[in-house]
Amino acid sequence: MDLTLDPEARANLAALRLRVRATMEGVLSGLHRSPHQGQSVEFAEHKEYAPGDEIRHLDWKAYGKLDKYYVKRFEHETNLRAYLVVDASASMAYASAPASKLTHASIAAAALAFLLVRQQDAAGLCLARGDDVRFLPPRASPAHATAILDLLGQTDARGPTRLSSAADLLSEKARRRALVLLFSDLLDGGDGLAKFLQLRALGHEVAVFHVLDPAELTFPFEDPTLFLSMEDDRRIEANPLALREGYLEEMGRFLDEARRRCRAAGCDYELLRTDEPPDRALLRFLLRRDRRWTGEAVAREHPGAG
Repeated sequence: MDLTLDPEARANLAALRLRVRATMEGVLSGLHRSPHQGQSVEFAEHKEYAPGDEIRHLDWKAYGKLDKYYVKRFEHETNLRAYLVVDASASMAYASAPASKLTHASIAAAALAFLLVRQQDAAGLCLARGDDVRFLPPRASPAHATAILDLLGQTDARGPTRLSSAADLLSEKARRRALVLLFSDLLDGGDGLAKFLQLRALGHEVAVFHVLDPAELTFPFEDPTLFLSMEDDRRIEANPLALREGYLEEMGRFLDEARRRCRAAGCDYELLRTDEPPDRALLRFLLRRDRRWTGEAVAREHPGAG
């Protein structure tokens, strides 16, 4: 099998790397400004300092005793295993904005992979494309984060949306508590979302990044248009002006239902629009997790507070 990338594919991968780096920088900058950053939760262990560790977590008392630098790690920072699930079905190829839904999801997922590895947590990848699921097990090395980025950069969107295949695989592979991050437009003919939300009942944390194009959200079409399904042979020629009101009502119900089901299951939900920088949604998600960790730590220290 020839794995050599052609010049166009290499250029696309290089552009993806640049955008992932910019997203990471945006998230880290936002976290640095956040008043919540640096709030500790339950202390778990020490580890010897390595380049890239947060200097603010250095234990100076340990340095005074042992003449070595050690970093404090906290309960939420230890042994975290995250599975990044990216929907690579044909509908994810849609793009009215500069980036397709798959590209936008790949940027966000790869940025999170590098952020996880940066704090010495393990990141894995599931690529869901019909019944074909590509799987990279979680590892905590920078080389593995690069492998995740490379696989995402070489993946094209095709096949039907069947998220249940990826959820079934994770229910087998994730034997211990993990963080599952789903990036999808949720345009699933079945009910793959329900299977992912069921992972919460198995003790996993689940976050859903709902990836949608602005045209899907606003239906800006005006002239008579031939609409083609990206995952089968369906097509319809219609006057968009006659459809817009009904379409927007249905889209509103679709979004509300996705949010409601995620929240009812105790899962995070973020709308990831392809016309907005992906670091905005990632930052909202990370800050919300940070506030939740802080609240849980306060509740453990002061059970009767509030």
